[in-house]
Amino acid sequence: MPFIHTMSSTAISPEQEKAIKSRMGKAISIIPGKSENWLMLDFEDSCRLYFKGSNELPSAFIEVKLFGKASADAYERLTAELTEIVSSELGIPSDRIYVKYEEVSYWGFNGRNF
Repeated sequence: MPFIHTMSSTAISPEQEKAIKSRMGKAISIIPGKSENWLMLDFEDSCRLYFKGSNELPSAFIEVKLFGKASADAYERLTAELTEIVSSELGIPSDRIYVKYEEVSYWGFNGRNF
């Protein structure tokens, strides 16, 4: 039950969104037990993001919420992959992308909690 929210200071075209969606769908399997079958994505483009005191260069913030836990190695690998996806698809330098993780103990679906 992962959820990935991507905020970008750049516009995201429908083609870019589809490519990012597809690539993130594959990338989530880096986390053992997670797959695109349970992945929910949200894209927020043209955000007013300031990084290092400026908004003159493009930047992005990616939030990953995960039911349960994963290893530090899995998070390291996923961070590298998500950064590469957003950087290559949106032209945002990797040093202007943050990735945040949140491990969630309670997650509801279909009227019940896991």
